[in-house]
Parts: sequence; structure tokens; C-alpha cells
Amino acid sequence: MFVGPFMLVFALVFLAPIAYSLYLSVFRTQMVGGTTFVGLENYAQAFADPQFWEGLGRVSLFLLVQVPIMLGIALLVALAIDSGRLYGKSFFRISIFMPYAVPAVVAALMWGFMYGTRFGLVGNINDAFGVSLPNPLSPDLVLASIGNIVTWEFVGYNMLIFYSALRVVPHSLYEAAEIDGAGQWRVISAIKLPAIRGALVIATIFSIIGSFQLFNEPSILQSLAPNAITTSYTPNLYAYSLSFSGQQYNYSATVAIIMGLITMVIAYVVQLRGMRKEA
Repeated sequence: MFVGPFMLVFALVFLAPIAYSLYLSVFRTQMVGGTTFVGLENYAQAFADPQFWEGLGRVSLFLLVQVPIMLGIALLVALAIDSGRLYGKSFFRISIFMPYAVPAVVAALMWGFMYGTRFGLVGNINDAFGVSLPNPLSPDLVLASIGNIVTWEFVGYNMLIFYSALRVVPHSLYEAAEIDGAGQWRVISAIKLPAIRGALVIATIFSIIGSFQLFNEPSILQSLAPNAITTSYTPNLYAYSLSFSGQQYNYSATVAIIMGLITMVIAYVVQLRGMRKEA
């Protein structure tokens, strides 16, 4: 009885949409012939779709490069604030966390205009100093530019996770290490990092999910860099374009389900490995 209201809402907002997406993915709607049951044909089409694989490869590269950089910076900041040797740590903590409070759409617009070579910060620098900086919105650099935006947004969020985990480490461990003559690097490697391994795993899982769900930043920047960001730039953007621009709801649901399964499997593997190491 106590969990009944929660289970009802959970079924309506979580289970029902998944069930409806699965239902859509096994049908195909055509102008001639209407809606017909096609079984797993949509899935076979997705696995043979080069646009889907290009988008998946792009977010996978984004994951492999951007996530370690973002988590590494967040960990360094958390360790610096927790060390007690940083003056004004409250100011730094709030300052680094503040970008997370900026909505993703606003952040993408802000950085997009800064990246502009004709109207933004890059263009102003070029005009002021007579130089020609690389265009951050060019096809070769736009993924790195998106990575910079995401890193700016979520370093503070991950820093807070790490810092919260560091705050619950017993001070008796630090005192014992000090008595044994351990230096700061030894304390970090032998006490702090093992103690926050669970937080590292959680932050990694959240970052993996966020990378595979990459949508807001490329969607906003698409109007500023139409030649660099296509409608299939990421799987989520591809599914959105299929559904709302191409009216291919069935195939869009298929792409979304496949991405959900891939994300779930990879996140579970990371969690399993993290739990084994922690054990």
C-alpha cells in the first residue's frame, strides 16, 4: 500500500513509454499500405544503417576522450578543495559548481556564439589581433567544441560527488598516515582514491549515460554549424530527426531502443567491474 502510488507513477511514466516504444518498433507505417507488422525488420535496418553507426561511433569517441578528461579535472579539483591547503575553498567550490546551474540550452547558445568566427569571441580575436584562429564549429573541431561545453557544464557536478565522498573518509586514517610519515601523494593513492571508488564508479556511469544521450549541445549548435552537424550527428539527434522531421516513428523508436540497450549493457559492465574492484 505504501509503495503503490510510486509504482503507479513509475508504471505510467517509465514502463508504459518503454512498452509503447517496443510496440512501435515492430510495426512500419507507410503512406501506401498503412501500418503493418514487420517483426524485427526495423532492427535489421538499424544494424545496417551507416548513419546510425556513424553517430554511434561519434558518441563512442566522445565518451572515450571527453569523459576521462572531465572526471580527471573534477577529481583534481575535489582533491585540491579537500586538502585544506586551498585558500578560499568555499568560493572555488561554488564557482566551479555554478556552470551546472546554467541550463544546457543556454550554455550551448552561449558557447556557440563565443565560437563564432564572424560574430563571436573567436571572430573578435581574429579582427583585433589580425590572426586566423581555427574555426571551432568546423567539421574537424566541432566534436571537441561540444566536449568543451559538456566539460564546462559537468565538472562541477562530478566535483561535488567526489568532494562529498571525500568528506566522509574517517580522519583517523589521515592521522595514522601522518604518524607513519606518508606524504600527500601516498595519502591520495592509498587512502582517498580507494575510499571514493564507489563515487568514481557512479560518476563514470552517469557520464557514460550522458555521452550516449548527447543531444542538447549538437541540436543547439546545428543552426550555427549546419555543414558540420548533420541530422544524424548523434543517435539521439538521429532518432529525433526521424520522428519529428521524417515522420518515421517506428524506425525512430527502434533506434532509441537499441541505444538504450547499448547504454544499459555498457553501464552495467562498468558497474560490475567497479564493484569487483571495490570488493
